[in-house]
Amino acid sequence: MTPLIVKMIDQHAEEASFLALLRDQAMHAPHYDLDDLGELDDRIEAHLDGLRIAGLSGLDAVLQQLSPHAQGEVFAATVPAFETGNIAAMATLAEHVRREGNERFMAAALGWLEWPLVSPWIERMLASPEPLFRRLGLAACGMHRHDPGPALLAGLSHADPGVLARAARSAGELRRRDLMPAIRAHRQHQEAAPRFWANWATAQMGDEEALEPLRQFAEQAGEFQYRALCVLLAWQKRERSIAWIRQLMQNPEQRRIGIQAVGLLGDPVSVPWLIQQMSDLPHARVAGEAFSLMTGADLALLDLELQDLPDFDAGPNDDPEDANVALDPDENLPWPDPPLIAAWWQAHGGDFQAGVGYVLGLQQNESSYRQALIRGQQRQRIAAACGIARLRPTEVLFPTSAPAWRQKALLGEPAAFGR
Repeated sequence: MTPLIVKMIDQHAEEASFLALLRDQAMHAPHYDLDDLGELDDRIEAHLDGLRIAGLSGLDAVLQQLSPHAQGEVFAATVPAFETGNIAAMATLAEHVRREGNERFMAAALGWLEWPLVSPWIERMLASPEPLFRRLGLAACGMHRHDPGPALLAGLSHADPGVLARAARSAGELRRRDLMPAIRAHRQHQEAAPRFWANWATAQMGDEEALEPLRQFAEQAGEFQYRALCVLLAWQKRERSIAWIRQLMQNPEQRRIGIQAVGLLGDPVSVPWLIQQMSDLPHARVAGEAFSLMTGADLALLDLELQDLPDFDAGPNDDPEDANVALDPDENLPWPDPPLIAAWWQAHGGDFQAGVGYVLGLQQNESSYRQALIRGQQRQRIAAACGIARLRPTEVLFPTSAPAWRQKALLGEPAAFGR
């Protein structure tokens, strides 16, 4: 093999790995819509095709990139390993994930591949005594919205908290109401992940007793906060939500999540208050996002954003002494221009009715939530999926993290590359 071909294969491996990591972040990003996700997915698929054409050399190239901190590399290696049924490569990947973690990238690859190809391997994973494989199998079933049958109930009684959490999540995604008693048993689990997913799952099935635990998650910063907020506001009675949001606003530390809650509630009576928040630098961009979620006004498209960006840094910096290591969750949102937005609202506010919930400028209902799934950004789409779940309580949840071509097929939208 010539050095040029080796270099090309290595480049495909590196690009597929990098883009897989980017996709992991894009799933909850405020600036990716379904078309953006589709373009990203097509780029990933193009580099995976390069690895496929290279055959075993392509698989070896990405396996060699499995460093201790590998993330996207796990995804890029898992896809060809399972496509070709390469047992040795699967064993290498399993050992790496066992040792280093980041199994979500292996699970994401299993969710990426088409179900007929992975299903025989998933059946083996679900029957495995090893918790890692049980978690991966349950995760893949959840991502494909495929009911694994008795494996769900077995997972809900498993000693491993990760298996339990994933089983509860998949049961909620599939709306397995028959499993609600088994899921409820873990409502007060001592570990956060099983406790969250148990309450998240039963709330998605109409269990009002799960709302109070979800409120607690919504009030605490962390990986479950936004998911908890979306489900809570979808299922909680509107009057209770309004009272809760007012209570949130009394605590300055809860201001950001309170602003997001106002946007999700969608009542235009809150717009003047949101515009006020746009002058407060730490909360300006998330207030703009809440305004857009409610009204459908694209700040960048309508030139409602600041031309001169403020000097504000909410994320980590290069100072090793600085304890702030958290990424800025609003980094990719536009900076709103309050006077311009106030003028826009003066011109268009009459189109909105106080006391009614709106999403992207339309009254909240099944049709408008579907429109949000088609044209909204990922954070908006996650909320829309929760809204539809509330209105269609017997259907499986819409998979906002699935490959874009699969999502577009579910929505009846055209997909690229003839998928």
